[in-house]
Amino acid sequence: MPPAFPLHLEAVYISGFFEIMGGLGLLISRFRKISGWGLLALLIAVYPANIYMAISPEAFPDVPIYVLYLRLLVQFIFFYWAFSLTRPAFNPSKNYL
Repeated sequence: MPPAFPLHLEAVYISGFFEIMGGLGLLISRFRKISGWGLLALLIAVYPANIYMAISPEAFPDVPIYVLYLRLLVQFIFFYWAFSLTRPAFNPSKNYL
């Protein structure tokens, strides 16, 4: 968490709570679309903290630097995954034309 950001511990707990709620929402088809949007928003909101970790590796001596950069790349996979959950499921029996 960047030092300029207030309430570090509280922010971690709040984001963790919404991450769990989003994950549970994905299990219920009625809430899947809104959960996808919520998780996408959460991933975007925490991305600056991941950037901070990558550009300040000295603040995280126990984490190998390649993991910090890999985390930035993998997050884009999660962005796509969360966004794909907001789209209607493909149904081959429907005529999409």
